Amino acid sequence: MRLTIKHTIQNALISLFTIVTLVSCTQQSVQKDCSTYEEAKIPVEVTTDWTAVSAGLQASIGSIDNLYMQHEVPEVAQSANWSGRAWKSERISAQIVLWSKESVPSVELKLSDFKTENGATISADNTQTRFVRYVITDEFAGGCGHRKPEDFAQSLSPDALDNVDCMNINAETTRPVWISIDVPSDAVAGNYTANLELFANGKKKQSFTLNLNVLDKTLPHYTDWSFHLDLWQNPYAVARTEGVEPWSEAHWEALKPAMQMLANAGQKVITATLNKRPWNGQTEDPFDSMIEWKKKTDGTWEYDYTAFDNWVEFMMDLGITKQINCYSMVPWGNIFFYFDEETNEEVKMTAAPGTKEYAELWKPFLIDFTKHLKTKGWENKTLIAMDERLPDEMKAVLSLLNEIAPSLGVALADNQKSYKLYPDQLVDLCVAHGATVDAEDRAYRAEKNYVTTWYVCCVEKFPNTHTFSQPTEAAFIGWYTMAADFDGFLRWAYNSYTKDALVDSRFRTWPAGECFLVYPNARSSIRFERLMEGVQDAEKIRIVRNELEKDASAKGKQKLTKLNEILEAFNVLERPENIKEMLANGKEFLNNEALFNLK
Repeated sequence: MRLTIKHTIQNALISLFTIVTLVSCTQQSVQKDCSTYEEAKIPVEVTTDWTAVSAGLQASIGSIDNLYMQHEVPEVAQSANWSGRAWKSERISAQIVLWSKESVPSVELKLSDFKTENGATISADNTQTRFVRYVITDEFAGGCGHRKPEDFAQSLSPDALDNVDCMNINAETTRPVWISIDVPSDAVAGNYTANLELFANGKKKQSFTLNLNVLDKTLPHYTDWSFHLDLWQNPYAVARTEGVEPWSEAHWEALKPAMQMLANAGQKVITATLNKRPWNGQTEDPFDSMIEWKKKTDGTWEYDYTAFDNWVEFMMDLGITKQINCYSMVPWGNIFFYFDEETNEEVKMTAAPGTKEYAELWKPFLIDFTKHLKTKGWENKTLIAMDERLPDEMKAVLSLLNEIAPSLGVALADNQKSYKLYPDQLVDLCVAHGATVDAEDRAYRAEKNYVTTWYVCCVEKFPNTHTFSQPTEAAFIGWYTMAADFDGFLRWAYNSYTKDALVDSRFRTWPAGECFLVYPNARSSIRFERLMEGVQDAEKIRIVRNELEKDASAKGKQKLTKLNEILEAFNVLERPENIKEMLANGKEFLNNEALFNLK
C-alpha cells in the first residue's frame, strides 16, 4: 500500500514536471553551440552612437535592398511585420536586422509553417533562415588591373549567407539575417501567415509576423526557364577549399550542394575544359584539363575522357542539361599541354591558330572528340567556347572547325563586335555590357534559334555583382536582359574562390567579389540570391508578355504598353537614381496589375 502511494506521488510529480517543461519550452529554446569561422577584423570608422541604443538585443524587419554595416546602428523604422507576394515555384526573400550594444550569446531564429485561415500549409522545410556574414571588400576605382591592397579603401560588406543554426553577436555590432521562402509549385493560392521567433541564450526575445500572398500564377520548374544563365564553374576551387583530391568521391560530395544551388538558379551551361589553364592561370585555382592528352611513341594520340564524362554526367543529373561549353581552342597565350610518352614528361607548347603546329595538335583531337561525343549523345549540345579572342584567331579556328568538326557549334564572349564576321557559326554569342547587337542581326539570330546574351566583368561599374555593389544591381540584371532584348546573362566566375574567400573577397587583379558569387561549403550570398530574383523576374516578364500579346482587348493592349514602358526604363547603362523604385514598380506590375484577368 505504501509502495502504491509512493509511486502515485512520484508519477504526479513527474507529470507536473513534464507540464512545467512543456510550458517552459514554449518560451525558450535549448542553447546551442554557435561556433563557426571567424570574420575579419579591420579598422572601421563608427559614425553612430551606440550608447543611445536601448539595452538588450534589438531587432526589426529590414529591406533586402540595403546593406547593413557591421559597426553602424542600422537605420530602420522598427517593425515586426513583413509582407510579400510570390508566384508558385518562386523564391522570395526577406531580411531581418539584429543589433546590440552588449554581446549576446546564442542567437537563433525559428520560423513556423506558413498557413492560411482555410488550413493550407507551406512547410517551414521550404524556408531557410541564414545569418549574413561580413567579408572584406574594396572599391571599384579603376576596375581591372593589378591591385595593391593598401592602394584601395577597404571595408566590411555583408554578403555571405552562413549555414549555421545560431550565432553569437558581439557588442556594438549589427547582424542581418536573410530569409528565403521557396513557394511549392502545388501551393494553394491565398494569404499565408507564419511566426518568426527570435531567441537569445535560450530565451525568447521577440516575435515577427510574416505574411505571404501566394498568387495564382506559376513559374515553370527551373530546368524549363527560358533565361539563358551562364555562370562559369570551377570545380578545382571546390577541391582546394574542401581539402580533397580532384575527382575523388569526397570531391563529388563537396561539389553537389554548390552545383545544385547553381542548377536551382536556372543555369543552362556546363563549363568544361579541353586543355590545361585555358585562362593562363588567372584565378587562385587554375583550371586543369578534364581530358588527358597523351602523345604515344609512334606519334599517334590518345585521349582519356573520364573526368570530362563524369563531370558532364554529374552536372546533367543536377538539371543542367542544355549546353556544354568547352574551353578553349584559343587559350590566353595560346599555350597547350600534353603528356609525351616518349620522354615521359609533360610538354608545354605554344601554337597560334592558323599555324601548322596548331593544326597538327587539334585535328586528331577534334576527330576523336566528335566521335566520343556522338557515342555519349552530346554532339548537338557541345560547343567549342572562346573568351574575348581576336578576330584573326577566331577566323583561323572556325576554318579548322568547318573542315574537321562542322557539327560542333561555337560559343564566344565577344568584346570585339566580331560576330558579324561569322554569323552562322556562333551558336552562342555573348557581348560585353554596353555593346549592342544590331537589330537585323538580333532578328536573324532569333530566327535561327541562336543564343544571344551579355556579360559584365571587372570593366563595368554598373550593374555588377562585386561585394561592394548594391544588392539592387544583381536584381537589375534580369530586368536589363529583357529590356535590351537579350536571351540571358553570362558572368565568368560562379565560384573561383580567392585564397580565403570566407574572410576576404579581394583579389590581386580585380575589384573585390569579381571571382565568385557564392562562398565555399555551398554558402550562398546576397548577390547570388538577388541575381536569381532577377532571373525569376525575367521569366515572369516573358510569361506575362506572351499572355498580353494574345489579349486583343483594349485593357490587354494597355497593359502590354505599360509593361513595355516599364522595361524601357531599365534599358540604361548608367545607374538610375531611383533603381529601388523601378524594381518595386516593376514587381508591382508583375504581381498585381498585370495578373488581373490573367489565369
